[in-house]
Order: sequence, then structure tokens, then C-alpha cells
Amino acid sequence: MNILITGANGYIGQRLIPVLLEEGHQLYCCVRNRNRFETEHQHEKVIIIEIDFLYNIDTIIFPVEIDVAFYLVHSMNTQDDFAAPEAAVATNFLTKIQATKCRQIIYLSGIVNETNLSKHLESRLRVENILRAGTTNVTVLRAGIIVGSGSASFEIMRDIVEKLPVMITPKWLNTLCQPIAIRNVIQFLSGVMLKENTYNNDFDIGGPEVLSYKNMLLKFAEVRNLKRKIFTIPVMTPKLSSYWLYFVTSTSYPLAVNLVNSMKVNVVCRENDLAQQLGIELLPYKSAVQMAFEKIEQHMVLSSWKDAFSSSGAPQTMMNYVEVPRFGCFKDIKWREVKGELNGVLANIWSIGGERGWYYANALWKVRGMMDKFVGGVGLRRGRTDPLQIHPGDALDFWRVLIADKENKRLLLFAEMKVPGEAWLEFKIMKKDNKQYLRQTATFRPRGVWGRLYWYSVLPFHYFIFNGMINNLLKVETAL
Repeated sequence: MNILITGANGYIGQRLIPVLLEEGHQLYCCVRNRNRFETEHQHEKVIIIEIDFLYNIDTIIFPVEIDVAFYLVHSMNTQDDFAAPEAAVATNFLTKIQATKCRQIIYLSGIVNETNLSKHLESRLRVENILRAGTTNVTVLRAGIIVGSGSASFEIMRDIVEKLPVMITPKWLNTLCQPIAIRNVIQFLSGVMLKENTYNNDFDIGGPEVLSYKNMLLKFAEVRNLKRKIFTIPVMTPKLSSYWLYFVTSTSYPLAVNLVNSMKVNVVCRENDLAQQLGIELLPYKSAVQMAFEKIEQHMVLSSWKDAFSSSGAPQTMMNYVEVPRFGCFKDIKWREVKGELNGVLANIWSIGGERGWYYANALWKVRGMMDKFVGGVGLRRGRTDPLQIHPGDALDFWRVLIADKENKRLLLFAEMKVPGEAWLEFKIMKKDNKQYLRQTATFRPRGVWGRLYWYSVLPFHYFIFNGMINNLLKVETAL
């Protein structure tokens, strides 16, 4: 079967691709930037289509012989008005797919059974209607909270539960939802392919339990063997709730606003027998959480919402910053001869950030992360998806990975923190005079006078932080 997947770089897309490949399908994966996708998906049955459905779609032609198209483009990012772009993207997609022989569009939407919906859920419903306006059969699967390693809801709950023994929380924690395991979501998505009884129909998909967010947090704590106390108060406004979520978790503030607005709406499924039809065994909530932690402990997290550009509000064009500017910049360049085991030093570089930290003055890095949070940045809480592996496009604390080329021994990061300018951090092992050297380069392109003042103000810290970092990177036995 020929299958087209939009949003192939996203959380759901990354989970769906291996399942479809195992079934032997030919995949056409639509991504906005192929650089952060192709290194992880070198497969004879994967063809990459680089396309931004919001811009310049005229030059892109989909293969005619498409059987099924998955529409997995979602947005709840930093834009105040994400509904208009979402509608435009859906319209452009529909135009393209109708020029093919596609028999079915499968759209993963949100549960929209309440009278008063959030902007996020209203946008989901609007996209459904746009897709249905075409001539291609549409199957809509509506899900609420998706529980799985790396999902936004899972990571946010993990932040809250593991950091706060006592919680004073907003009243929306009493809102009801019907969480579903990521495994079940993928089973539904792949299971409805070319099932004619699902054409031009919509189905709510959820797990076997209806829970409040408060109950979800408490059950999450039970899985982690943690004792937690939660007190809800009615006086916390939506704005205060958003600030609370922003400072406690790794989400950005604009994303926190949209999450809070959505969490005030009950997302409970209408009854249907789709799971029985497809032979899907629905996982209870605690089982889904336990399974997620098993994946984390085995370093088998296939995708994470933190790696999505919407987690920081960064544009996809950030991946174009792979050419570090030479002029009009301040640079801090350090050289050290690699006298120990080369692969060990490379492993240290590839393990930087997250729980391992930055090899020197980690307390100061954390302070910098807190400062970034206070001015609306992403801070350090995003960490990294995998402690050992890293790929272009991954989030790494308050950096974004632009290049992770192990063969050429080069790692290039671009800053997503709030700074008056643009910043890069590069590690490269290179041969010089028949010896191996590690070159560490911090580059800053200032924006106006404030940018220059910023560079000079942090210069004293850079001196010993960057010296300590490169020295410790060379120590192969550096402890985790």
C-alpha cells in the first residue's frame, strides 16, 4: 500500500512510521525540513517530500498512486492565532491530495463533545470540516490525552509529579478526560486504513477509564511510588494557571496558555465499538504510564514533543542556521589536544546536556536556565530525549541541534534561549599536525547595542565556564 504521512517528523508520525514499515508499506513522508528526518529514516521504502503546506506548495506534486493519507499536522504553538494557519494548511493539503488517487484521509483530531470548546479544539473541528469538504473519504479519530514516553501530556505530568510533593493547583484539575495509551492510538490509526465502514465517519478513541486530571496525577505518583498531596483552589485565574504550568513544567508560556484553555474542557468519549471491530485491547491509564517508563529506562523513546519546534516557538527555518557566520560576530574559541581515547571524547560530546549536564559549573547553567524562564524562554527543563543518541532537530536543554555528524565528529547547536542576538555552540574533533584536537567554538551575533552589552557582561563567566567544559570533555572517565 502507498501511504502518505504529513507531520512525519512529529510525535505521532515518528511512532507510526516503524509500524507501517513493518507491515511492508511504501511511505511518502512529508516534512518541512528533511535534514532532521533523513538521518533517522534511511529505509528503501521511505521517500521524503520536503514541503511546508503553508508556503510554496505549487512546486510540490504528490505521487498519483496514493492509497491512504495520514493528516497529522497539529499546531498549538506560540502563535496567538494558530487557527487561521491550521485552516490554510488543511486547505492546501486537501488541494494536493485530491490530485491523487487517494481513497482515504485519516485525521487525528481532538474530542469535541462539549458545547463550549477551547480555541485549540475549535480549530481541530474546523480542520475536520475542511477535510470533509473534499471528494476523498475521510476518517476522523478523536483523542484526548495521549499517554506515552515523550508525549506532551506525559512529560508535563512527569514534571509536576516528580518535582512537587505538595501541589496547590487550579480548579481545572477536576476536569474530566479519558486518556489513551500511545500504543492504542497507533493501533487505531493503522487499523482503520481502507476500512470502508469508517469512511466519512468520526470516532472518539480513549482508554477504559474516565479520570480527572487530579486523579491522573495521583495515579502517576502511585506508579512512581511517590506520595503526593494535591489541593485545588478556585481563585487561580487562567493567566495565573498558565504561569503556574509554565514555571513548573518544561512547556513554553504560550503553549501553557493553550493547554490551560483546553484543560478546562471535559474530553470524554462518546461510546462506539471501533476497538472491538479492530481487536484492540485498551490499556488502563496506570499500565500506559508504566509502559512509558519502561521505554524511558531502556532508552527507547522514539519521539518527544520537546523536540517539536512548537515546544519553543522556534521556526522550522532555524535548521537553515547550519552555516555559522564569520563576520560581525563575537567568538570564543578553545583548542585542546585529544590525548585520551578519541571515541570516549566523542561519546562525552554526544552525551552533553540533560541529566549529565554541561561538564562544568552546572549550577550556573541552571541559573541561566532559570533566568531564561523568567523572561519567557524555554529554560533547561526540556533536557534531551535520549541520554546517548542525538540527531539534527532535537531539543537539547535551551539549544537546538543543527548538526550531529558523528562520522565527521561535529556537533553544532543553536540557542533557543532568549538572547539579544543569535548564538551557536560547536564541538569538532579535527586533525592538525598529525594530532587530534577538540575545537570548541561559541559564536554570538549581537543584535544592536544591547547585544554587544550582553556579550561583554557574560564574557567573564565564559572564560572559566568554557575552559572548564572543554577540559572535562577530554576526560573519558567523566562520571554520569
